[in-house]
Amino acid sequence: MRTTVGIVGGGPAGLLLARLLHNAGVASVVLERRDRAYVERRQRAGILEQATVDALRAAGAGERMDREGMPHDGIELRFGRRAHRIDFPALTGGRRVMVYAQTEVVKDLIALQLADGGPLLFDAQVLGVDGADTSRPSVRYLHEGREQILTCSYVIGCDGFHGVARDGVPASVRTDFTRDYPYSWLGILAEAPPAQDELVYAHSARGFALASMRSPSVSRLYLQVPNGTDTADWPAERIWDELDARFAIDADPAGRLARGPVLSTAVLPMRSHVTEPMRFGRLFLAGDAAHIVPPTGAKGLNLAAADVIVLARALIEHTRTGSEELLDAYSDTCLRRVWRAEHFSYFMTTTLHTDPAQSAFDTRLQLAQLDRIASSKHAAAELAENYTGLPLPH
Repeated sequence: MRTTVGIVGGGPAGLLLARLLHNAGVASVVLERRDRAYVERRQRAGILEQATVDALRAAGAGERMDREGMPHDGIELRFGRRAHRIDFPALTGGRRVMVYAQTEVVKDLIALQLADGGPLLFDAQVLGVDGADTSRPSVRYLHEGREQILTCSYVIGCDGFHGVARDGVPASVRTDFTRDYPYSWLGILAEAPPAQDELVYAHSARGFALASMRSPSVSRLYLQVPNGTDTADWPAERIWDELDARFAIDADPAGRLARGPVLSTAVLPMRSHVTEPMRFGRLFLAGDAAHIVPPTGAKGLNLAAADVIVLARALIEHTRTGSEELLDAYSDTCLRRVWRAEHFSYFMTTTLHTDPAQSAFDTRLQLAQLDRIASSKHAAAELAENYTGLPLPH
C-alpha cells in the first residue's frame, strides 16, 4: 500500500490523528497489532481535559461523550484526616474536565474510521520503520499471514511505550529520560456507586488512594501498593477495608464506601519517561511512544491528544501550502508541554504517595504542601490550571 501518512498504533492517539486528517482530506492508514475486541476493552485513563474534549467534538466523535460522559468541576483532596475541594471553574476561568473512559473514546473513533475513514487494519504487527531519513519512509508489518510494506510520505509512531516506532529514531540522536517510582497502583474496577460525585485523592500514613468512576454504577479505584504486588494477595474484603481506612476523615469517622463486586484488579507500575527528540526525518513520535507519566495527574491520554492535534495541524498546513515550518517545530512545541505535564505528574505523585523509605520529616513536608494548596487560592489555582490542562499552542 501507499498513503500520505502511515500511523503505527490504533489507540486513541493514532485514531484521533487519523480522524483529524480525514476531515481535512489527508489520506492515512492505521496499523494496529491487536484485534478490535482487545483494543476496545483496553482499560486506561478516563479523565479528559477541556482541549481533548474540544478536539473529539471537532473530529465528530463527541456525540456519545456529551450524552454519557460526566463533566467534573473539581476534585477533593484528603489529607491529615480532613477534606478540601478544588473548584476548577472558579480557579481557571471556567475550565473543567470530563470523565469518559478511554475504552469509549476508542470505540467512538473506531466506528467513525471504519464507517468513512481510511484503512484501519487490526492484527497488523509492525516489524519496523525503514528509511525515516528519506523522502519515502516505509513500514514493514505482518498481516493475514504475510509480510507487507506500507510506503508513506510520513510515519507517525503512536504504538506506545513498548512499540517499535521509537526504535526508528537512531540511538545516536536520541536521548531517553526515565524515572521509576518505588511503588505501584492496585487498580480496581468494582460494580459499586462512586464514593463522590467527583474524584477523591487521599494522602494517608497507609499510602495513597484514589476514588474515581466509570459510570454512575461502576467505580474505578486505586490503592498504592509495593512494587511486585500479587493481586491474589488482595481479596475483595481487604480492598474495601483498606480503601475505607485511607479515605477516613474526622468529619465522617464512620464513613464507608459503597461496596459491591470487584470486577477486576491489576497492578500498575509507576514511571516517568521522555524521549527527545520526538521527530527523526519523516518519523514522528506521539503519545506513549514518546513519553509516559504516572497516572496521578491524569495526563497520559491528554498529552497524546495534544501531540496529535499539533501534528495534524502541521501535516494539514504542509498539504495545503507546502510549508514545513510547523512540522519542523513539532518536537520542540510538544516537548515544552510534555515537560510541564511531567513536572505536574511528578508533583502530584510525590506529594500524595508515601515512599517506603521516607522519614517523618518528608511526610510533614508533604502535609505542609497540601495545606498550602488548601489555604492559598494561588496554590490551588496552579493545581487546577495544570489538572484541567494548559492551553494548546496556536
